[in-house]
Parts: sequence; structure tokens; C-alpha cells
Amino acid sequence: MSANSNSNSNIHVNTNMAEYYAKRADQYDNVYARPERQADLPVVRDWLRNAVAGQRVLEIACGTGYWTAEVVQTAEHVLATDINAEVIALARARNLPADKVDFALADAFAIETAQPFTACFAGFWWSHVLREQQDSFMERLREQLGKDTLVVMMDNVYVEGISTSIARTDLLGNTFQIRRLGSGERYEVVKNFPSDSGLRKRLSPHLKDIRIQRIEHYWMLTGRLK
Repeated sequence: MSANSNSNSNIHVNTNMAEYYAKRADQYDNVYARPERQADLPVVRDWLRNAVAGQRVLEIACGTGYWTAEVVQTAEHVLATDINAEVIALARARNLPADKVDFALADAFAIETAQPFTACFAGFWWSHVLREQQDSFMERLREQLGKDTLVVMMDNVYVEGISTSIARTDLLGNTFQIRRLGSGERYEVVKNFPSDSGLRKRLSPHLKDIRIQRIEHYWMLTGRLK
């Protein structure tokens, strides 16, 4: 994984990540059609279904509901949240079982819920959380969900020659990619690729019983809030 400390100052780059994902909402799931990911996806689906089986799940940053559709296969109930109305609309259009899933607009950094949940699922979200915000995010989960709540995460592994190149690395170790929309607009998106040891170091103050599985394109993690 190569990284540059400075981005090209001659190119205008938008850093509004929420806006970027709203604008490409109808294209987001195309990544799962890529040929190189087909061997990994059944493994991830089976792992996720097993991880959330029988749980009442709060889903963080559900996006288009691609993974919500897997969670709902085995979970008792799911509240799927996202900050973008555009992706929530696509998730609702999947017509998932109304008695098992609800959707709500919510900022992942300001989650408030009075509902009882036994699990939290964050798919492809951790990589977008700045390193300096990770502790506060986890503390918020603990405050809202309580001790021993199951935390389920999965995200991307950096694969040389396939993943979007890293454009720069900041002084805190966050890495950033430049993403381009069909309109030609460029966005700088935080996208961190932690190692297993990095995940354990960062999450061990917040989680116990951490278990990590890593395959070619994805890593998966479970733990319980302390």
C-alpha cells in the first residue's frame, strides 16, 4: 500500500464524505459484482448471518441495505440507520420484512436510542472513522447500548492492484483515497485499513472477547462491549 504525505494541490477535491455517498447511492452496490470478490462474498454472508443470529440489532451506516438484507435473515429484529436519506430510500425499496426491520435517519456519531438491543452491526463503517474519533465513537456505543452488547464489524482489506490507491496519509496515520463520480467531481474519502494487531490495540479498551477473521478482500470482527 503506497501513500503520499501530500495530495495534489492543483486538483479541487471535495472532502464531504456524506455528500459523496449520497451522490453515488445508486452505484454503491456495484462493488459486490466485481469478479475478484465472488469467492469471498459467500464466506462473509455466512459469517454475518451466524454472528447476528437471534439478536436485536442496531445497524450503523446501513447504506443501501445490501447487508441489512443478510442480517435480517437470522436476526430477531434490525433497526438500520444511516445519515443519508438517499441510501435509506434504496434500502427501503428492497422490501425487507416489515415485522423484522425498521429504518431511521441517524448520525453514527450521535446515536440515541431507548430501544433494547443485544447487538450492533457496523459494516464498512470503521474504515471511514478517523483514528482520533474512534474512541469517542466506541464510548458512545457503550453509553447507548450497555455492557456485554455484541459488536459485529466487517470492512475492506487493502489489496494491491485492486483497491483504490491511497492518496495521502495524515500525521495521525489516517489514510485517504480520491474517489471520482461520473460527473467528474472528485472527493477525498478517509479509508483506513487496520491490521489485526491494530484492531485489537484500538478496540481492546472498549471490547472483550475480540475475534477476528481475515480473508482476501474483507476482515470480520466480533467482540462485546466492556
